[in-house]
Amino acid sequence: MAQNWRQSIHLEPQAGWLNDPNGLCFSDGKYHVYFQYSPDSPKGAGRKCWGHFESSDDGKSWEYTGIVMEPDIPEDRSGVYSGCAVVKDGILHIFYTGNVKLPGDHDYVTSGREANQIYVTSKDGRTVSSKKIILRNSDYPEYCSCHVRDPKVWIENGVWKMVLGARTLENKGCVLYYEADDPENWHYVQTLSIEDFGYMWECPDQFAVGDKVFLGISPQGLPHEEFHHQNVYSSGYFKKSGDALSDFEEFDYGFDFYAPQTFLDRNGERILIGWMGIGDIPYANPTTELGWQHCLTVPRRLSVSEDGFLRQEPVIHPDLLGPVEEVGEDIKTEAELACEIESTIGEDRYEIQIGEAKISYDGEILTLDLSAGQSGYGRTIRKVKTGRIGDIRVVADRSSLEVFADGGRYVMSTRFYPPDTRVSIVSAGGGFRVRPIREMEVRGFE
Repeated sequence: MAQNWRQSIHLEPQAGWLNDPNGLCFSDGKYHVYFQYSPDSPKGAGRKCWGHFESSDDGKSWEYTGIVMEPDIPEDRSGVYSGCAVVKDGILHIFYTGNVKLPGDHDYVTSGREANQIYVTSKDGRTVSSKKIILRNSDYPEYCSCHVRDPKVWIENGVWKMVLGARTLENKGCVLYYEADDPENWHYVQTLSIEDFGYMWECPDQFAVGDKVFLGISPQGLPHEEFHHQNVYSSGYFKKSGDALSDFEEFDYGFDFYAPQTFLDRNGERILIGWMGIGDIPYANPTTELGWQHCLTVPRRLSVSEDGFLRQEPVIHPDLLGPVEEVGEDIKTEAELACEIESTIGEDRYEIQIGEAKISYDGEILTLDLSAGQSGYGRTIRKVKTGRIGDIRVVADRSSLEVFADGGRYVMSTRFYPPDTRVSIVSAGGGFRVRPIREMEVRGFE
């Protein structure tokens, strides 16, 4: 291997396996990013914990503070699974699912699994209080299977509210709603679902952007199509009006994106971070051989487009951005990864080649093609029907690409493993601007 593909501006573990972002929040001048963490294996085996990064300078630098929670009580002995954090009166109120797999002859869907919702608090984000069980299997509707997890909690008009992802005994995905007057005593309110839309809805997130409300989910079991649900599992959002869910749209159409979570930044703007990975993939990540796997996406600021869907804008600290280089059409340049590439689309056809990766647009369809060469490690082609778009912006790191089209109305993310940190870039159908991205500091690793 020519390089180890360590990222410049993406949070990743020093060793082991990273997956879902958890507990995202801003409190007392610091951003907290927790994440699902299997420290003992780059393939996800062993303990299922929560790791923790924090930043006091808006993401210019980060500190890894270590494992904050690990399986250490009977109710989470098989894993500290995904959850969230709510900041109230300077205290982090943290909720997560304690997974328990019981011994015996079980299918672990209809029997043999406990899904315990657990509550802790933290004053500093690094240490937590004793664990309190707030919901058990007996607290879920009788039509639910043993798969109920991933609490996302918020406070609305003084009422604590929670959504949980679930799978019914009839193998239908749904979201359970709970409410409480305080964070320890919850009661069931209702279930929302859509007919024939997967067997499990993971990582639900109800959130508002302006006056619009959305319900994000990561559904499993959707049929794969040419332009939709192309990955093993999907991740997207519904527009929500009252109890009505409509117009499901995928957050990201690339190869590597799952289990996103949103939170409010110091300015009250809605930020999304996703796992730049998916479970059970048919392609590979060669960093596994080097002892770690996966990273998180860059933070993305959410807004609402004219058609009522979400736009995602990458958030990169301005001190990490270098000077802009203007490059004409059909002129090849070379750039160090990481860099940011921007282009205005003036014609119906456009193509930009970044190493062995090709991003193309034909007036209706945006395509991300990693089938040439070896950089994709089994990744081939992903497509999205965009209609007319006006621009493309690519955040290219040492082993990833995040493509934002039409102001972030459509996004495609992928891991990408070129043999060298310096790649050639050339476009057809228009010129582009490229600017280097400086490496953010990450402290706390040995």
